[in-house]
Amino acid sequence: MANDNLKAIWRAGSMLAFFALVGVVLLVVVQWLTKDQIAENARLMKLQRLHEIVSAADYNNDLLASAQTLPLSIEGLADTAKKYTASKSGTAIADIYEVTSLQGYSGPISLVIGINADNSLRGVRVISHKETPGLGDKIETSKDDWILQFAGKSLQNPELNRWKVRKDGGDFDQFTGATITPRAVVNAVREVLSINE
Repeated sequence: MANDNLKAIWRAGSMLAFFALVGVVLLVVVQWLTKDQIAENARLMKLQRLHEIVSAADYNNDLLASAQTLPLSIEGLADTAKKYTASKSGTAIADIYEVTSLQGYSGPISLVIGINADNSLRGVRVISHKETPGLGDKIETSKDDWILQFAGKSLQNPELNRWKVRKDGGDFDQFTGATITPRAVVNAVREVLSINE
């Protein structure tokens, strides 16, 4: 009887090990077969985000190949940023920075910030955030047009000391019941404009 129990346990363990091995092999094969497609999808998604700032018709270089990783030591921002340069026939028309503000209400806010060659803002878009739905999520273009107000602005328009939300004495609106989120975005945009000059 004990011998039958041992055989049953061994058989069940062997079957479990076999199916685990088959599962691992299938996972590795599927990953290997789809890795190129996954990489291409990630590349296209990145380009789509960057094209919200600079249209594909506005440049003719390989925008993703222009990427540089920049170290940052700015309070409130993550310690690295990515910079992409859009050029037309060898002339830079805009730099696009991918940065993360650490000052969001519910966590980091990742942004792309486009700056024209004349140091004016081309545009700002949110890549990801965890802000409160119905309050802080108004930084998304699908929820509100608040973030569109940055286009055309520079450190001279408004003056540097006005690059704050209205509650702090600046020129930028905050949301009712949500000041921290807009403050984080305004601060990040101001800092990126400062490092680009």
